[in-house]
Amino acid sequence: MAFELSAESTEEFETELARLREEHRDLDDAIEALSGVMAGDRLQLQRLKKRKLSLRDRISFLEDQLTPDIIA
Repeated sequence: MAFELSAESTEEFETELARLREEHRDLDDAIEALSGVMAGDRLQLQRLKKRKLSLRDRISFLEDQLTPDIIA
């Protein structure tokens, strides 16, 4: 009972995955820049980190969907 993605779905997942990875990297840069400022807004920093974690979860989900299950 293997679930296989269509070529179109795979392409959509890969496109979304690339976009999410880019946004994740951008958040890394924003968090680093905000952390470097002495009077950094802690609430904004917390929101960025939370968004980054949610992106990481979505990236992991998409990677799992794109990786075929191997029953050994």
